[in-house]
Amino acid sequence: MTLKQVIEIYELLDDARVDGEKVAALLKARGAQDVQVTPLQGERGRTDSIKIHVRGSEGRSAGGQAPTLGIIGRLGGIGARPQMIGLVSDADGAVACLAVALKMTDMAVKGDVLAGDVILATHICPGAPTKPHDPVPMMDSPVDLATLNANEVDGRMEAILSIDTTKGNRIINHRGFAISPTVKEGYILRVSDDLVGIMEFTSGRKARVFPISMQDITPYGNGIYHINSVLQPCVATGSPVVGVAITAETAVPGCATGASHPVDIEEASRFCIEVGKAFGTGRCRFYDEEEFGRILRLYGPMNRLQTLGGMDT
Repeated sequence: MTLKQVIEIYELLDDARVDGEKVAALLKARGAQDVQVTPLQGERGRTDSIKIHVRGSEGRSAGGQAPTLGIIGRLGGIGARPQMIGLVSDADGAVACLAVALKMTDMAVKGDVLAGDVILATHICPGAPTKPHDPVPMMDSPVDLATLNANEVDGRMEAILSIDTTKGNRIINHRGFAISPTVKEGYILRVSDDLVGIMEFTSGRKARVFPISMQDITPYGNGIYHINSVLQPCVATGSPVVGVAITAETAVPGCATGASHPVDIEEASRFCIEVGKAFGTGRCRFYDEEEFGRILRLYGPMNRLQTLGGMDT
């Protein structure tokens, strides 16, 4: 159960003056030993990138062979001040990511250490800008997505879960969370059976998978429609990426306040923790390596989709 950590993180972030150092202080006070905060300044404001490395008993950091999982809380900002007062819906990705980091830290202190390392990253911005989006407005970020990817996507991550509030659409019509097919090097691959299984036993419901298009796995900045930024980490890595979308039955603006549901965030967080347990012990595959190799032999690389392509920039 991760609800306690979700509530703690939510209350911490629901502060007009919160920053990365305040979040790091909470994590360190609970036992986190490797927390990095990097201030980022953009043309539209500033934010703090925060990265937490939870070391596994058999992880790479200990000289072991257990693979490293990455968990990224993707968002524009946790607040849209001064226009909106309070934590916005878009903050859910950061809340979930940091709740997972806090829970894994609490677990380790109590003796429950995961086998593999887990690297978690997000950013803290209580005063982010907004931007128009159909059907409802979205949160924007004070810094560009390439900068966020550079600070959040870590070369040590051998697979990535990217958590993002995904409520500003009319194609996912249920409360809770959904996962995407696996994306790797410009290819949209089949949905991971292992992730489906973990989702079903943690949620107690049939798996919910949200549809994605080729547009969604291309970088922001190309003038093409994207459902949101949930899959943007895939443009900055060769590792497999799966989106974890926190969802609603209706289209909710990312800048809406009072629209977060702690139980939904907790479900997504608990799913990520169980993936972390299974991935580190080799019981969770994001994709079939042999089949992916055959796809490359048959059709060649699709890395072009990880770039801005032939745009006249």
